[in-house]
Amino acid sequence: MHTIWKGSISFGLVNIPIKLHAATEDKDISLRTLHKECHSPIKYEKVCPVCQKEVGKEDIVRAFEYTKGKFVVLEDSELEELKKQNEEKSVEIMDFVKIEEIDPIYFNRSYFMSPNDGGIKAYSLLRQALKESNKVGLAKIIIRSKEQMAVIRVVDNTLLMETIHYPDEVRSAADVPNIPANDTIVKKEIDTAILLIDQLTTTFDPTKYNDDYRTALLELIESKKTGQNTITAKTKETVPNNITDLMEALQASIDRTKPDKLEGKKTTTRKKAAPKKKKQA
Repeated sequence: MHTIWKGSISFGLVNIPIKLHAATEDKDISLRTLHKECHSPIKYEKVCPVCQKEVGKEDIVRAFEYTKGKFVVLEDSELEELKKQNEEKSVEIMDFVKIEEIDPIYFNRSYFMSPNDGGIKAYSLLRQALKESNKVGLAKIIIRSKEQMAVIRVVDNTLLMETIHYPDEVRSAADVPNIPANDTIVKKEIDTAILLIDQLTTTFDPTKYNDDYRTALLELIESKKTGQNTITAKTKETVPNNITDLMEALQASIDRTKPDKLEGKKTTTRKKAAPKKKKQA
């Protein structure tokens, strides 16, 4: 498994060197966009709307727009220093809580944690303590230049870290429009709905659920491949752009025009000038 972060987790005086590994992966099928006429992949270029020219990575700076059209430019060195100062700190578990107290709306991404060099015993200690206490740890961590809250719990005998949103990142349900009021529901309707829920109630088994759309899309792609229903992008003609190619082109042009010039050229002979007479004294 690829390691995306190295550091340490501590609770009290116990320090655990750990590595983070992504616990999930995106299985979405990526489709390219082609030019309908020649089937070449479309390029998305970064263009300055004022200068009307393409800008490269070296011409781009990062900034914060504090009001419309007003920016504070942040240098890469400033951001790197800020990131370094925070990443070098050990991630400390601040509190322990029951996971039932955290609403699922807060959960974001999941990462497996493995012990780094010298951290096996401390890793096992935290894992066992979480198991027996039925608690999860709350910590702060910086991943990809963003400080995040995280929950540390045990899944299949492995420590799992799940980043969670801060409260101000979760929108209020009171802001959702057109929510109906508590209308009076007939008891017979409620009983029927509960009966239906009971009939459909089962033990959660994630393996019984599949992405039907992705499966169908893969089958469609495969059928087109085997049916030779494929296209090939046209290659862009290269224009000579170095001195060697330029000189070759010039020489070829000269060679091609030489015969024409020679045929049309008239040869002329110059008469020898008569010797001058000597003046008599």
